[in-house]
Amino acid sequence: MGRIAMERQHTENLFRRYKGQLVNIKSISGGVYKGYVVEITNDYVSLSDRDSEDQTHTFILFSAIESVVVIETS
Repeated sequence: MGRIAMERQHTENLFRRYKGQLVNIKSISGGVYKGYVVEITNDYVSLSDRDSEDQTHTFILFSAIESVVVIETS
């Protein structure tokens, strides 16, 4: 259980570093999500599409993430 907690903490810290930046996230189920990192908790990240009028949010659990690619750095 300790290893899982450490991996989640590392993932949380990674997303805190990328807050406000455009990222692509690939899930373990094969889905690809693109958006700006807007909210981070200890178990999920929220992405927003700044280009849309309604600014939809996508919530992705850390346990479902396979990879992260930063597209835009500020």
